[in-house]
Amino acid sequence: MTVDRAVAPAALGRAVLLGRGAATLTAAGTGLRLAPDPRPLLLSVAVLLLAHAAGLAVLARNPYVVRHPVPLLAADTLLTLALLAVDPGIAYFCAAAGAAALAGVVIGMHALWLAAAHAALGYAVAARVLAANPAHAEFVLAFPIACILAATGAAVATAALHRHVELSVGVVASAQRAAAADERARLARELHDSVAKTLRGVSFAALALPQSLRRHPGLAERLADTVSTGAAAAAREARDLLDGLRSDEPTRDFAAVVTDLCAAWQRATGIEVRLDLAPGDPTLPVRYELCRILQEALRNTATHAAATAVTVRLAAVAGRLVLTVADNGRGFPVPPSLVALRTEHRYGLLGMSERARLSGGALRVRSTPGGGTSVEAAIPA
Repeated sequence: MTVDRAVAPAALGRAVLLGRGAATLTAAGTGLRLAPDPRPLLLSVAVLLLAHAAGLAVLARNPYVVRHPVPLLAADTLLTLALLAVDPGIAYFCAAAGAAALAGVVIGMHALWLAAAHAALGYAVAARVLAANPAHAEFVLAFPIACILAATGAAVATAALHRHVELSVGVVASAQRAAAADERARLARELHDSVAKTLRGVSFAALALPQSLRRHPGLAERLADTVSTGAAAAAREARDLLDGLRSDEPTRDFAAVVTDLCAAWQRATGIEVRLDLAPGDPTLPVRYELCRILQEALRNTATHAAATAVTVRLAAVAGRLVLTVADNGRGFPVPPSLVALRTEHRYGLLGMSERARLSGGALRVRSTPGGGTSVEAAIPA
């Protein structure tokens, strides 16, 4: 991902214009009391502020004007010379230092040549000012050297800002690539664990079907039934996968997403859902896995528990998000290891356990016959 090189100069160019305007107003406020005729100074300040307003409008409308430094710096130099013609005083010196700073923003260290020219002209003007009024010589002589310092500082600041923007964009791009890789890996795992396995079984049954039709019609009938059942199961698993992908909206608060999932399930099943949700902002992978665990736990409740009420809790405990789904259903004896459920063809709890484990967490199941079931998933937030 490349960084537009107009970003830093456009931002600092606006800052230079605003800073020069503020410095001129501040200095003019002091100079008004010292000038025998304030009208030239007021005219210079008015011209400078009008020019700055126009410059800020141009930069706001088209920041890419900084890619054309020659006309930009020529216009600013003409403004500085115009102020010199109106009043060779405070407004001119502020404009000259601002012109050098703007050059540093637009053309970098090459601006030192233009800054040196402004400084030389500034010393010539300072000599005339001191010849007419030798008081405060140290302040007048300090203005021209400010052109060199302003150009150098602006060039360094622009380069540093551009580098900072490049690093920031690089970090964001790296995070986006990592997130995309995680998403692809998660989708591949989902497809492998569900649809791919089912389709593989369908494929084996379909391959054996032609020979069975000739030799074993009964077996062929069973294989055809297997193909039909497997295709329906694959379609259902694909639909469940798509529903899972659509269930989360990353821009919304996670508690609101959980609330919507539970409300939809309650409308579909007629089983009351009580919510106790703490606010949380988990990462995208954690959000997805918790949503899938919640959906599977609710599906198990509707299928097996014969419950009349379910409580869903979401809490943040010691850097982990803990999702608990508890029902008041019939319950069942929990084996010492959930792997034992595989022999009973109860894969829902196994799938939830694998999701929690792959996310760095753990799943805990508590249940007794007649005492309801509680499924608790704790995943690092």
